[in-house]
Amino acid sequence: MARSRRRITRSATQKSPERSPSSSRSSLTPMEDEPEPMQAESTPTKTDEDVCPSCREGVQGEKSSWIRCDACKIWFHWACVENGSDLELINKWFCGPCMTEKPLRVMTLKVPARKSSRKRTQLDYANLNAGVESDPSRWLRVIQSKPIKDDNFRRMKGADLGLEWLENDETAMHEPIVVENPEGLRMKMPPPEFSVQDVADEVGHETPVEVIDVASQSNSPGWTLGRWAEYYNTEPSKRDKIRNVISLEISGTKLADQVLPPRLVRELDWVEKFWPSTRKGKGHAYPKVQLYCLMGVASAWTDWHVDFAGSSVYYHILRGCKVFYFIRPTPANLQAYERWSGTEMQSNVWLGDMVDEVVKVTLHAGNTMIIPTGWIHAVHTPVDSLVFGGNFLHSYNIATQLKVIDIEKTTHVPKKFRFPLFVKLCWYVGDKYLRDLKSKEEFPPRVLESLEALARFLVSESQAMERGMEVAKREAKENVPSDRVKDAPAMARELRWRVRLAAGVTSDDEDLGRLVKKNMVNGHKRKRSPTSAAVSVQFRNFQPRGWDVVDELPRESDERVVNIHLPKTSDMWEREWTEWDKEFEGQEHEEQATVETTRDVMIKVRKTENGVERQRIERVMEKWVWKAVSSKPEGDPQDVEMKPIEDAPLVCEEETKEEEEGIEVHVTSPLETTQAMEVTA
Repeated sequence: MARSRRRITRSATQKSPERSPSSSRSSLTPMEDEPEPMQAESTPTKTDEDVCPSCREGVQGEKSSWIRCDACKIWFHWACVENGSDLELINKWFCGPCMTEKPLRVMTLKVPARKSSRKRTQLDYANLNAGVESDPSRWLRVIQSKPIKDDNFRRMKGADLGLEWLENDETAMHEPIVVENPEGLRMKMPPPEFSVQDVADEVGHETPVEVIDVASQSNSPGWTLGRWAEYYNTEPSKRDKIRNVISLEISGTKLADQVLPPRLVRELDWVEKFWPSTRKGKGHAYPKVQLYCLMGVASAWTDWHVDFAGSSVYYHILRGCKVFYFIRPTPANLQAYERWSGTEMQSNVWLGDMVDEVVKVTLHAGNTMIIPTGWIHAVHTPVDSLVFGGNFLHSYNIATQLKVIDIEKTTHVPKKFRFPLFVKLCWYVGDKYLRDLKSKEEFPPRVLESLEALARFLVSESQAMERGMEVAKREAKENVPSDRVKDAPAMARELRWRVRLAAGVTSDDEDLGRLVKKNMVNGHKRKRSPTSAAVSVQFRNFQPRGWDVVDELPRESDERVVNIHLPKTSDMWEREWTEWDKEFEGQEHEEQATVETTRDVMIKVRKTENGVERQRIERVMEKWVWKAVSSKPEGDPQDVEMKPIEDAPLVCEEETKEEEEGIEVHVTSPLETTQAMEVTA
């Protein structure tokens, strides 16, 4: 095989007719043909070696990339013989005449590279916006030959972006949104004439700043904002290198007073809503990702990436222009991104070739864009630009945010370049939603579905505390905010239960992947008896068979007044009141109690191998409330005046009332008495 000799520019033939492997070069970085030196007699002449046998005058494309037939050893322009395949992926290739001569000869592709456990050169993830390893302009040349679609994303008015839009539009925050005019966004930005020099003046000339050398993807040490402003203001032709600043977070500076994210971002941002205000600000560690200042010069390139933790982004162009290239975060595209990210492919493979499509969006000064969760994107800076933006997590797509977290772990992204304090923030979010669910607050279906994913994530963190390795236990416990969460495992499991309850999932269903809505009796879950709890522990992995139809009848309510004494404080009153059929009507001169009765009925039906089973569950609840008594019997100094007890009514509840029908009666659940009916021919 000649895989290492195949992708060689024509200049390699000057050394030897049989091209050396050491002279190979990727076709993505074509090199200019150099003047040929004087050749020895053995060196091939232009007429027999430097002419492509298949060369056609009308063929468009790069003709400095060659490929050699593995049979006849003749070289061809790849642009003249390509069939749509990627030159970088070809293992063996044969020309047309050789394939005609032997039909068994077919083109083969390389086997995907095996992942090695050996240490390899670490990528600098902080330089995602810095471009490629060597030539910062090569991807721009590659793009010219790639299919890129123009976007059809929505252009919206700033005033239309709010929680009302999210709750009423099921497609909201599924695709990027462009707002051409900032009016109505209720955000604050510096004036259009604000410059990089002003950034240095506001933040401080001596403030250290990470400056990226775009060509080498490495940090340039020793830079301050003052030095950066001098470089930025230098004529483009006099700049020694293309550099970029992408990680200047300005929270706590004078400049931060001039920047306020859009209203929609502030309404959704987890850090803004759930991180305690007493633990933010100077002297506290909290996620500072809301206010970034990005300063790039012309020709800067941001390679394909997903923002940390799948966070959404707001992006406002104050000066200059930006060109975005987007890939939709479908499962297949995210899987392709995971294969590409952090591997050798990242430096020599165009990710767009591995996904379904690439969409292009161009932003100009004054434009604002909202990038939703998980969208893969690359950015080109055609002119010197100044941008303000920030990252935010929200409750409308938690599952995708957690999927990106998994990708970051799989591709070994260093913790330094992940969303700061992500797990602790999730605990704060879960704690707040748990309290809201306890107080019967209602949430949209999208939020409930997302909260199910959050609850499962927190339960997994709890499991790491309970039975993980010592290192995992310690790390998981350190991520729990002890100021709010006292019992993390209990909180996580209660959150999962209450989310499912709010979504209408019955206790018979244990679909851990997603919520499945079922009818319930007024949203209440039946109490388990001690026996059933023991059975649950013994058969922990047992999955009860579900019902085909679960229907609830309308609730029946009734209220009546009964003449009866308040129950005496004695050992026998409980037994007396547990006799459900006992009549309590007393004399007219006795105290009066108001009795509120509610009756709920639920019917379940399912098919069996031999017929049909059906179950009828009836719940009756009574609330007895005694009115205040203003006098007391004479002659009994031991008695005291009876006080109103409206705040502590006596509640009598009949858990189930059965109705038998059919031929066979048996118990189908330890939770209640049920009836089954066999239907036979």
